Amino acid sequence: MKRNILAALLIAILGLMAAAQTGPRAPQVAASAPARKGAADLRQETFDIVWRTVKEKHFDPSFGGVDWDGVRKLYEPRLAAIKSDDELYDLLQRMLGELGQSHFQIIPPDAIAEDDPDKSSNGSTGIDLNFINGQAVITRVDAESPAAKAGLRPGFIIQQVDGIVVRRIAGRLAKGKLSPERVRLQIARAVLARINGAADSSARIRYLDERNRLRKVVLTREKFNGEMSPALGNFPPQRVRFESKRLADRIGYIGFNIFVVSLMDRIRAAIRSMSDAPGIIIDLRGNPGGLGNMSAGIAGLLETKQTSLGRIRMRAGYQNFAVFPQKDPYTGLVVIIIDGGSASTSEVFAAGMQENGRATVVGERSLGAVLVSIFQKLPTGALFQYAFGDYKTPKGVLIEGRGVVPDVEVKPDRRELLKGHDPQIDAAIRQIRRRSSAIVSVPSSEAEAFANFSTFGARQ
Repeated sequence: MKRNILAALLIAILGLMAAAQTGPRAPQVAASAPARKGAADLRQETFDIVWRTVKEKHFDPSFGGVDWDGVRKLYEPRLAAIKSDDELYDLLQRMLGELGQSHFQIIPPDAIAEDDPDKSSNGSTGIDLNFINGQAVITRVDAESPAAKAGLRPGFIIQQVDGIVVRRIAGRLAKGKLSPERVRLQIARAVLARINGAADSSARIRYLDERNRLRKVVLTREKFNGEMSPALGNFPPQRVRFESKRLADRIGYIGFNIFVVSLMDRIRAAIRSMSDAPGIIIDLRGNPGGLGNMSAGIAGLLETKQTSLGRIRMRAGYQNFAVFPQKDPYTGLVVIIIDGGSASTSEVFAAGMQENGRATVVGERSLGAVLVSIFQKLPTGALFQYAFGDYKTPKGVLIEGRGVVPDVEVKPDRRELLKGHDPQIDAAIRQIRRRSSAIVSVPSSEAEAFANFSTFGARQ
């Protein structure tokens, strides 16, 4: 049971990721449901399942003060006017939005990625971006991608995609009641959703180069041929990116975009290979989470004593994120980098390691979306993600709606990106250099005590 509960801590923004991978869904003249016998009954059944599941399984029987019975009375009459599955999903999402919490969402069937890239029509331009100072700034361009071949690089600003002005997208999304971190993330994902799309289709992009000159380019989206994680129950396949390398001064760097089982062996091997490193940087920027038990497993490779990353509050009882030290754990310095796209399991790991004094956290405040959830398949084929547990740090701090606050705040900087620098990684390196030199400078008789303070003590 414990293993299943921890494994259920899943990502907060799977729908946003799916949108970024597949692009916006084409409007449907007639969705599939009307062609099926009893479509209205099927939609009523789906509505009942979603409402009842929240009613019975939400971790807070008071629903955070929301009148859930009243919500049903408000939304159920609207079912009569629904004419397609897409309209149903929009209605259900608005109903779930009344809770004002993460991890409650409907994922349409056509937004669920295939686990076999050869069977997927999803295309990519090789761009990733962040919304920085009100602008959609490219932060990464994959080597040999259509964007790289066209000369786009980090620091360039996307202004239009297929005639849609980024400023208009940002203005529309900024009108809600979401936190600044969620607004920036939604804008970035909305722009990426338009940049990416069907393989072999074209994206017309207007952008500003390093000298702020307006440029135009047409990119052909290439079929994604990278790694996909296998499906796990109703948890859909995800695109996987993993990087492990040494930086200056033999400092280790490990970065990955999602917590999935297929990466655990590589993460473990990378940490083991860096046993001689003065410090390891774990880059969780843009990582929306994944399988919750991986956070405790990775922490066990970095801890010398049994501890906890926090606990889950459910409607009946609690469950700890217990950490058990593994053989020959890494004992050097650890720095975790986060940003507004770091969510769920990323936040459990960063917050727990931070409060336990085992890691320094660098970057920007995380998303604050860290409820414990699972996926349920609905009669229409869509997935319903719902939360059944809330997370608190080892010191009892709620992260949902708050986020993890970094010890050292460092915002991305377009000028540095244009120079080929990453200011957040640079700051992480400085933290390791500073603390490593402090340890070395202490007389040998005091070295061990100071090392313990430096590694587990006050934040920088």
